[in-house]
Amino acid sequence: MTAMTPGSNIPLSAARVAVDVSAPVRLDVSGLLLTVDGKVRSDDDFIFYNQPAGPGVTYRSGGGTAPDAIVVDTTAVPSGIEKIVVTASPDAAGQTFQGIEPTATVRDADDGSVLATFTPPRLGAETALVVIEVYLRNGAWKARAVGQGYANGLAGIATDFGVSVEEEPAAAPAPAPVAPPMPAAAPVDPRITAPPAPATPPAAPSAPPATGKINLDKGRVSLQKNQTVSLVKAGRPLLSQVKMGLGWEPAFRGKDIDLDASVIAYGPNRNHLDSCYFGKLSILNGAIKHSGDNLTGEGAGDDEVIVVDLGRIPAEATGLVFTVNSFTGQKFTEVAKAYCRLIDAATGEELVRFDLTGAEPQTGVMMAKLIKQFSGEWEMTAMGDFVKSRTVRGMVKPAAQAL
Repeated sequence: MTAMTPGSNIPLSAARVAVDVSAPVRLDVSGLLLTVDGKVRSDDDFIFYNQPAGPGVTYRSGGGTAPDAIVVDTTAVPSGIEKIVVTASPDAAGQTFQGIEPTATVRDADDGSVLATFTPPRLGAETALVVIEVYLRNGAWKARAVGQGYANGLAGIATDFGVSVEEEPAAAPAPAPVAPPMPAAAPVDPRITAPPAPATPPAAPSAPPATGKINLDKGRVSLQKNQTVSLVKAGRPLLSQVKMGLGWEPAFRGKDIDLDASVIAYGPNRNHLDSCYFGKLSILNGAIKHSGDNLTGEGAGDDEVIVVDLGRIPAEATGLVFTVNSFTGQKFTEVAKAYCRLIDAATGEELVRFDLTGAEPQTGVMMAKLIKQFSGEWEMTAMGDFVKSRTVRGMVKPAAQAL
C-alpha cells in the first residue's frame, strides 16, 4: 500500500478500481469523465448518487455505514475519455473541510485490497475537493493524488470542468428545501446541471457507448445487491401500473413475525415527501397504494404488496425507497426467504426479483429503490442495506442518504 502525497501518482495494478472517500461527516462523492481538454461531454459524464452509472464509471453508495465510492472499470471507459476525477463535498450545505479532512482509498474493486491512500493536508475554507484522478498516460492507467480545494463548493468544480451552474433560489420560509425548477423533475443534483451536448459533436462512434445497464427486453431480471435495471422494454420506458411485492417466512420454523413493508417518496433534493405504510395506505394522490398489514408472514406468495402507478407519480417525486421493518422487534436473522419483486399489474408478469440471501441482526432493511432518470424512465436498484429501526419513521433519513 502507498501513502500518497499531493501530486504523486501510482500505476494501477488492477483494471477495476474503487476510490472511496471517508470523513467524520457524511460526504457527497461523485465522479466526472473528462476528455483531453479537461471537460465533460454531456450530463451523462457526471456520476453521482442520482445518476449512479455511466460508461465505465459507477457510483457506489455506502448506505450511510461505509464510505461512498466511485468505481472505474478502465477496460470499459470509452475512447476519448482520458481522465476520471473523484470529488467530495460535505453533505451539509456550507460546511467546510476544516477539521474533518477526508481520506481517499484506492482499492482493487474485485478483491478490495488497498492500493493507495491519500489525505489532503492543511484544509480550511474548502467546501469541495478534487481528491483523486484516474488518468490514462501512454496507454497505461494511473492514479494521482490531487487534493485541490474549492471555497465555492461544487460550483467551483463545475466551472473548471465545463459544467453550467444554476443559481439557487432565495431561501423560502418553507420547512424543507425546495428544488429549483428543472425539466421533467429529473433526479439531478440540485446544484449542478451539465450543459446539453453541442450541436456539432466531435467525431465519435456512430453508436453511443454502452453503459452496461440491464433492461427488461429479455424478460424477467434477477438482481444481485447494488445491481440496477432500467424499466424499459422494447426501447420504451415502462409507464404503467406496477406492483412491488414483498415476502418473508419465519426462519427455522420460528414463531410468526410481523414485518411491515413501506415505500418512502423523495424529491430531487432527497427531501422527504411522504411515506406509504400500514398506517397510511395511499399517498401522492393515489399514485402509490398499500395492500394492508400482514401480521404473521404466513402463506405462500407476497405478504404485502404496494401498487405504484408510474404514470401518475407527480413531477416532484423522483425517488422511491422500499423498506421492511420488524415492528415487534425480531431481527432479520430470524427471517428466511425475504425478497421483493416487481410485477406488471396488468398482466401479472414478474419483471424483476431480488432475493435477500444474507441477513443482519437489525430490525429494518432497505430492499430496493426506484429513481427517475433524465429521460423520464425509472430504474430499480437492489439494496439490501440494514438499519436499526422498527418503524418507517426511522427509515426516512438513512433512505434519503442511500438515494
